[in-house]
Amino acid sequence: MPASALALAIAAAFLHALWNLGLAREQDTEAATAIGLLTVVAVLALPAALTWRVEGAAVPYIAGSAALELAYFALLAAAYRRYELSLVYPVARGLAPVLALALVAAAGGATPSGLGIAGIVAVTGGVLLIRGARGSLFGLAFGAVIAMTIAGYTVLDRHGIAHAAALPYLLLVLVGPALMYSLAIGRSRLVTAVSPTTATLGVAAGTAYLFVLLALRLASAPAVAAVRETSVVIATGLAAFVLGERVGRARLAGAVLVAGGVALLALS
Repeated sequence: MPASALALAIAAAFLHALWNLGLAREQDTEAATAIGLLTVVAVLALPAALTWRVEGAAVPYIAGSAALELAYFALLAAAYRRYELSLVYPVARGLAPVLALALVAAAGGATPSGLGIAGIVAVTGGVLLIRGARGSLFGLAFGAVIAMTIAGYTVLDRHGIAHAAALPYLLLVLVGPALMYSLAIGRSRLVTAVSPTTATLGVAAGTAYLFVLLALRLASAPAVAAVRETSVVIATGLAAFVLGERVGRARLAGAVLVAGGVALLALS
């Protein structure tokens, strides 16, 4: 893996962990999410227009992905208002590749290899450690449902992106959720939530995605994905140091195990 690709993937991991940390710190996580989404759409508008290429075949994938993205952001914001980042984030990010593999396998598109099976076992064990004996079962369930939405839009995007340029595709996927979610939140809450911090959350989320795209031009997808999922460990550590969450050795070990399991899945 070239050093430049490694640097981009690590930067993407840090940015993804940081914008989730920033969202979890917000008092009104739903309104902050809406502002972040609107910011991403505004930032993407011009570069997407300059690189516009969207084929008709991309439309069904865009529509399906947009619906799942809307569910993803709504569930994520609701989860961070109720449960710990160090519980929700590793479970959601860790289970998503497992569920994506299951969807592809169910459609007859792939059969898990030995490494893939080892990765699934590692992720499952890591999730159990993260939840622990006293962890919230509802928080775990929230993370699992969020993982389902991630898996769904990931599978759709893998096919849809073949029929469109990356930035226009991302813009079209996010513009609907941004507008619909903002309308659901309401003007008064949005106005209250507007700040440099909430706008930065959107910029960070969009930049993290861009870094992944750039890394994929320089290195293989499995290698990039394996490094990218170090965000699970980063987010868990930040939850302890910044948010003051009680992240014991078991939860931290679980996050490391999840990241390792995802790496095995990526490399399988």
